[in-house]
Amino acid sequence: MNMIWRNCVCHLRQGKVPHRCQSGAHPVAPLGSRILTDPAKVFEHNMWDHMQWSEEEEAAARKKVEENSATRVAPEEQVKFESDANKYWDTFYQTHKNKFFKNRNWLLREFPEILPVDQNAKEKVEESSWDQIRSNFSRMQGTEAHCGESCVSSAPGNKGRPNFPNPDLEEHSEGPGKTGRFPGSNATFRILEVGCGAGNSVFPILNTLQNFPGAFLYCCDFAPEAVRLVKSHASYTEARCSAFVHDVCDDGLAYPFPDGVLDAILLVFVLSSIHPGRALFI
Repeated sequence: MNMIWRNCVCHLRQGKVPHRCQSGAHPVAPLGSRILTDPAKVFEHNMWDHMQWSEEEEAAARKKVEENSATRVAPEEQVKFESDANKYWDTFYQTHKNKFFKNRNWLLREFPEILPVDQNAKEKVEESSWDQIRSNFSRMQGTEAHCGESCVSSAPGNKGRPNFPNPDLEEHSEGPGKTGRFPGSNATFRILEVGCGAGNSVFPILNTLQNFPGAFLYCCDFAPEAVRLVKSHASYTEARCSAFVHDVCDDGLAYPFPDGVLDAILLVFVLSSIHPGRALFI
C-alpha cells in the first residue's frame, strides 16, 4: 500500500478530483500551485507549496535537530515506550482530555476531496491493476506531495489491490463481525480516520457530512480514552459515525467493516508516532 506524505489527501478513485469550495471566503487551490510571492498574504492559506528556506533558516533548523539528537533514549526505555505506547497515549488523553489539540477546521477547505463529489451519485470506478495505481500514486508524490505528517491512502490489510468500493461485499463478506450488516453498511461514501485522538478532525468532518446523507465516517485510535472522548462528544452520532479502538500496526486485528468499502483514509500526525518497523500497513 502506498502513501502520500505531508498534508496531502489522496482520493481512492481514479481520475482527477474537481476542486470544490467549502467556503466562499476561502477558495480551494490545488496542491502545487500556492506559491507565496507577497509576504502580506501569508495567512491566505493554511499552507503554502514549495517554500524555500534561506541559508540562515536551514542552519538554524540543523542546529535544532542536532540539539534534539544529543540525548538519546536508552534502548531498554525505547522498548518500554514502544510496547506500552497505547498506555502512554491513554494517560495523555486522561490528563488533557480534548483540550490539547485544536479542531482542524481548515481540513476540508484544504482537502475537499475527502468528501464525496456528489451527495446523490458516486463516481463510476473502472477496474485497474495495482501496478497502475502504484504508478499513479508515485507520480502524484513526485509532483504534488512533500514529506510530512498527513496522509490518505488505501485501506489497511487490503493486500495486493486498491481499496475501491465494492457493494457486493456488504452482502457476501465473511469473518467476525462482517456478516450481513455492519456500521455504515447503507452508506454510499465511507471515510476512515486512523489515529483520531479526541476527534479534532472527526467533528469538523461530521459537521460537513450533514450535507451528504450517504456519507459515513469511521474513526479509530489505540488509546481507549481517546475513543471514549469521541463517543462522549455532543456531536457524535452512531447514525453517521463509528468510533472504535484499534491498533493499525497489528495486522491481525479485524475492522468493523468489510475490506474494499472505503473511499478515503485519513491520517493526521500519526506516522511520526509509529516506529518504521511497526508500520505494517504501509
